[in-house]
Amino acid sequence: MMTTADALTDAYWFKSSYSNAQGNECVEGARLVGGTIAVRDSKHPQGPAFVFPAPAWTAFVGALDVLASDPRP
Repeated sequence: MMTTADALTDAYWFKSSYSNAQGNECVEGARLVGGTIAVRDSKHPQGPAFVFPAPAWTAFVGALDVLASDPRP
């Protein structure tokens, strides 16, 4: 049985499209088995990662879309 630690060790990490162009302040993500998503700080790749089940990640991204389209300041 694969553990989360195993999945993170073998994960292919990609930079978020919302990371800045200078290469610092970057967020990286990885798609894991079963649609689970891992997120980490690229400045600390050996540090902790947040791991979200697919439905939770989908809800989070959907909420960000709603907030981004809100015309209020």
